[in-house]
Amino acid sequence: MTRTVYTGIDIGTYNVKVVIAAPSEQPDTPMHILGTGSASSRGMRLGYIIDMKEAARSIREALAKAEKNANVKVRHARIGLGGVGLDETRSTGEVSLTSSGGIVSERDIEKALKESENRAAPRLGNKSIIHTIPLEYRIDGTRVLGKPHGLQGTKLSVDTLLVTMLTKHHGDLVNAVESAGVEVEGVMASPLAASMITLTKAQRMAGVVLANIGSETLSIMVFDNDIPISIKVFPVGSADITNTIALALKISLNEAETAKRSGTTSNPSPKKMSTVITARVKDMFSLINAHLKSLGRDRLLPAGIVMTGGGSSLVTMQDIAKASLQLPAQISHTGQIANSSLMDATWAVACGLCRWGMAEDASGGDYRFADILRSTAEWLRQTLRSLLP
Repeated sequence: MTRTVYTGIDIGTYNVKVVIAAPSEQPDTPMHILGTGSASSRGMRLGYIIDMKEAARSIREALAKAEKNANVKVRHARIGLGGVGLDETRSTGEVSLTSSGGIVSERDIEKALKESENRAAPRLGNKSIIHTIPLEYRIDGTRVLGKPHGLQGTKLSVDTLLVTMLTKHHGDLVNAVESAGVEVEGVMASPLAASMITLTKAQRMAGVVLANIGSETLSIMVFDNDIPISIKVFPVGSADITNTIALALKISLNEAETAKRSGTTSNPSPKKMSTVITARVKDMFSLINAHLKSLGRDRLLPAGIVMTGGGSSLVTMQDIAKASLQLPAQISHTGQIANSSLMDATWAVACGLCRWGMAEDASGGDYRFADILRSTAEWLRQTLRSLLP
């Protein structure tokens, strides 16, 4: 019998990472890593493609390594969408329940979600909706806890968070992967994919912000009451810290990168380097804190901040985050996944994409994530149809 495998591709500005996984036979480890592969990103800038051929070459290289390690041939994969083109907008949809006899059906819920998308469409410009996340349902103006299916009333309303991406950018990413010989069977916002690995349900329920600190971008996703309530991408990353060290200490970029990761330098001013790093990292967390204030969630997330991505490996990152945000802080890990001992937080997105595939195939699951994934699948079908001659 052929074993079912899942592949996740995280196309970052610094690295392309590929994870091939299969369901684990152990109930406490739901995913088993069969193989991984990474390659330096080429043709990328701030999370979007500037050279299609170079980007496809990087993807092929990472795929080849993962396929060799897993001893499988990858034909289908899910990809993460990140970068500065990722954004959010909010909308509301309403439908009358008279045609269904006043009882809320699945069709009514779908119509309300679709209406929220239609109302937002004039504001989107060159952006496409990749996720439609229901934040709150109401029947005749009264808030509903959970999903309203089967309840009675005359009008159903829903407030939604629409996760969007520049249409050209995510079209380019799909084309780059398919140019590498792999069919794209799903697309998910990278912060959402990472959350499927790095966050527990208890953290999402209590309230938490997940921060992915990449080379050129800082992306965050905020959860409250088990619902993703906001997503934001800032055009700053760990490369900015390296550049600042190089300028301040007048050393080469290679020396600055080494100093940043080790926390030490041969330069006679290690204290100055520490001051430079701390100041730059505090600037990054001030952006996060300002966004949390705009949501009314600053200092009000009991599960604090969980950090992932290459930039989260800085030795002082956790302490600076705790002091800057006045919240608990921790670095994510992949220890709950079988055969992942050599993987760090930089693999969270690719692992999360594999977990998504398994969740799609499994029965049951959290309805909120099911709604999100269904929206993603519909977007992909529409995009592929638009590319046909």
